[in-house]
Amino acid sequence: MEERSPGSYRLNIRGSSLRSPFGVRDVKIYLNDIPLTDPSGNTYLNQLSFYNFNSIEIIKGPASSLYGAGIGGAVLIHTLPAVWHNGISVAYTTGSFNTNNINVNVKTGDTARQNSFNYSHQTSDGYRQQSAMRRDIATWESLLKVNNKQTLHAYMSYSDLYYQTPGGLTLAQYNADPKQARPGAGSQPGAVQNKAAIYQKTFLAGFSNEYTFNDHWHNTTSLYGSYTDFINPGIRVYEYRKEPHFGGRSVFEYKKDIGETAFQLDFGTEAQKGFFNTRDYGNKLGVADSLESDDNLNNWQYMFFAQTNFELPHGWTITAGVSMNKSSIQDVNLISKPSTTQERIFKNQLPPHFAVLKELTKNVSAYASVARGFSPPTVSEVLRSDGLFGTNLQPEEGMDYEVGIKGAMLQNKLYFDISGFIFDLKNTIVQRIDTNGVYYYVNAGSTKQNGMETYVSYQIADHPSHFINSAKVWVSYAWHDFHYGNFKQLTADYSKNELPGVAPNVVVSGLDIDSKVGCYMNVTYNYTDRIALDDANSAYASSYNLLGIKLGYKKDFSKKINAEIFAGADNIFNTKYSLGNDFNAAAGRYYNAAPGRNYYAGLIFRFNKNATNYTN
Repeated sequence: MEERSPGSYRLNIRGSSLRSPFGVRDVKIYLNDIPLTDPSGNTYLNQLSFYNFNSIEIIKGPASSLYGAGIGGAVLIHTLPAVWHNGISVAYTTGSFNTNNINVNVKTGDTARQNSFNYSHQTSDGYRQQSAMRRDIATWESLLKVNNKQTLHAYMSYSDLYYQTPGGLTLAQYNADPKQARPGAGSQPGAVQNKAAIYQKTFLAGFSNEYTFNDHWHNTTSLYGSYTDFINPGIRVYEYRKEPHFGGRSVFEYKKDIGETAFQLDFGTEAQKGFFNTRDYGNKLGVADSLESDDNLNNWQYMFFAQTNFELPHGWTITAGVSMNKSSIQDVNLISKPSTTQERIFKNQLPPHFAVLKELTKNVSAYASVARGFSPPTVSEVLRSDGLFGTNLQPEEGMDYEVGIKGAMLQNKLYFDISGFIFDLKNTIVQRIDTNGVYYYVNAGSTKQNGMETYVSYQIADHPSHFINSAKVWVSYAWHDFHYGNFKQLTADYSKNELPGVAPNVVVSGLDIDSKVGCYMNVTYNYTDRIALDDANSAYASSYNLLGIKLGYKKDFSKKINAEIFAGADNIFNTKYSLGNDFNAAAGRYYNAAPGRNYYAGLIFRFNKNATNYTN
């Protein structure tokens, strides 16, 4: 997860941020079975707050057999807790840079009739100049168990987000004053003069129905509608976007035991339709000037998918799946007289996924998989930020080969998950930014993406009656050797160069301690290797080490009332580093400085009508 400035997030799964100047692309994200990724291929992850997440499942690499076209993977977000408690919770956090965050949650009903109301308000002045933000998010969620066979689930949210965008700096500017916003150059004003910012309002309403027909058949069907109003006075243009869209997804599940084999089949369909309008004006010191482009974008995508799973005797599991994906982008250029229409249609071959898992012992399994990935260009990639329609941009496609071993040992105290992969990608889509700040994309031939990812944890203590009742140490290490294959553009040859945006080595580790009296401590350490910033590998973001500590205390006043107080510090070493870099930016404006040493503290109050003691 990368934060370019407060409110601006990118999600990087195995180099997927190469296509994302901001936001999330090349990763399919679902919220309670509802596609959060719109039909254009973009995801506004910043329309959610920290308090909207209960659990997250991340699928790395091609996930086409269930979740459609995409190279980066899929993210499945769940909002409701597994155990339901009526009550009220209020949380307040304050910190450096005048950051304040308040959240109020109200839960009513019982396990069969659940209602959850949540409101979050967050503000910050930001670490850099021109990086203030404000975000308000209100959600309502309801779950109704009609009977033993049927469950209805409704979700509605409204988010109002404003954040300033300071812009990328050159290395000289970054070294002179990393807190500064992008200054003006020649006749072009800087981020402060042009009041560069994002005004984003999103309304989302979704509904899903789960129905169990019998012991073998089950169906989940979801429908949603969403509307985003997006205004962006940027460095170069003043952009208005209106993005209404709707869609749905239906998955059938069939389960049956055949002798000693457990068989499962999942199959279904998903479709999305969008009616977008994008208008670009000149930005005259933060005011929309003359109209430069006006485009109606009709986009849709649909897919059919199926996946089978066989749990065989002697610990063998075989999984096989396939999907068919098709998408279309139609651009109606309204500024030309008469208007002109262009269309791109992307359809793929059937991308297969095949995996085998073998239980080596009761708690240890080894696995291998092969999957084909396919990812068409998004609307933002086909329609350049200067309004030109890219007719030559082709979809990415490639094959992913992966092996791994995972499990637990030493009486389940030691857990490990180790995997290695080889991914060959063709027609890799990479970002360019010209001297006027225009974003555009090109196909970069092929890339070779090889890596190893490991996670190990050890439960040092697990004794509920002892003073230190829980202590765990953990470490995650990723080695990524990502290079271009053959990539030549005009007279430049980038073949064999490192892929921008991917650190060759990343270590994240931590120590978590809980005590019987309610005190706890979380320590995290992160090392990230240097990162290439352009295709020519002429510039790098330096490596960095980060240390964070959080201390807290939980107190039960009764079975229904509890409170928690906490304080912490991030980047304790006060490391100077750049995060959310602008890859292949013209004039070397790659760097977005991240905060130095910073502090926070907070208080949480909970009243749970039917809860047991919180600290127990």
